[in-house]
Amino acid sequence: MVSGDGQYAAESCDLGHDVVVVTFPMPAGFGFDWHTHPDHQLAWAASGVLTVRSEESAWVLPPTRALWIPEGVRHETLSEGTATMRACYVKPEACSISWTECTPVTASALLTELIAYLADPNLDPAKRSHAEVMLVDLLEPVEVAAFDVRMPTDDRAHEVAVAITTSPADRRTLSEWGHEVGASSRTLARGFLDGTGLPFGRWRSLVRLRAAMVGLAQGDAVANVASQVGYESTSAFVAAFRRETGVTPATYFRDRR
Repeated sequence: MVSGDGQYAAESCDLGHDVVVVTFPMPAGFGFDWHTHPDHQLAWAASGVLTVRSEESAWVLPPTRALWIPEGVRHETLSEGTATMRACYVKPEACSISWTECTPVTASALLTELIAYLADPNLDPAKRSHAEVMLVDLLEPVEVAAFDVRMPTDDRAHEVAVAITTSPADRRTLSEWGHEVGASSRTLARGFLDGTGLPFGRWRSLVRLRAAMVGLAQGDAVANVASQVGYESTSAFVAAFRRETGVTPATYFRDRR
């Protein structure tokens, strides 16, 4: 974890552009700690998966989604595996968007091509100006499932949660975990519900789906990903994914056309 990427937003004013694009290679587990920007930011994973957290919520972002982060909103950005983040810093005075909260948007093929286009420091000023306006016009809000989950605070439930987060494919029941950590299944169930706001079953499902996002974003077969995160069948995994997102993995990760 490093302190933040705010210095790049500050530098955008010095470059004299309304939109500045910066590319950040992010190894697995890398992150920018809590920070703010004087400019708006559009965070997009050109490859891999990003997690962005604000003080109110969290978003897991594959390459088909991006996140609009308004100026001054405190947040942190983490990589769920090896990832490449492309961040667009947009001057507030040059932007017609008035969203006051972080807003997920569709990373369409045209939008992502424009991001790459604007990353060229030698772009003709007139062409840049036109592309900057078009980029903002293309931002289309979209629902994104919040696969990011809290950890329970109870010591024994927390021990179980850490083990499952480390190995999502572990299929042990709460009763079996109870023998492992010295607690009844009822005590563990209460620890998860009180500490996370979620029943154990749904909490584990969200952890598994979050882990699956990395493989899915890389184009791994759904059947392989389902097995790797602990589902006994592809259909069970697809059903769980649909419950949380409203669509199948194929639709969620469809090529940006």
